[in-house]
Amino acid sequence: MSLTKQTASLRSEDVVHAWYVVDLKDVVLGRAAVKLANLLRGRDRPSYTPNADCGSFVVVVNASQATLTGRKLDQKMYHHHTNFPGGIKSVPARRLLQRKSEQAIRLAVWGMLPKGALGRRLITKLKVYAGPVHPHSAQSPVAFAV
Repeated sequence: MSLTKQTASLRSEDVVHAWYVVDLKDVVLGRAAVKLANLLRGRDRPSYTPNADCGSFVVVVNASQATLTGRKLDQKMYHHHTNFPGGIKSVPARRLLQRKSEQAIRLAVWGMLPKGALGRRLITKLKVYAGPVHPHSAQSPVAFAV
């Protein structure tokens, strides 16, 4: 008689989503994005299931004060297309962090999430704000250090 152990697969309905607030003041963008993506996926929990939404909600504050290492501020380019012929647009990281720092954080985290329906659902749980104020105090988010 052999005993086998079964891994319990978690369903999305059974998950209790926690809320975390992360301060990105003087934090390196890429290193923070890894930890944010892991929180969104739920990889910090023992009940992690790769094909289910078992992660937490993450509120990011002070996104405009995130930093990049090396010469990335001037050399790293963000590209997008306008869907018109010849419509490729490029913006250096320095300008994107000054003008739309929320978008820079969101793009960094989005690149580390799975592509497909699950990734699109997970990125909606990321709330990014350029300043120190956020409207999610009613959810009682717990401070998370990156």
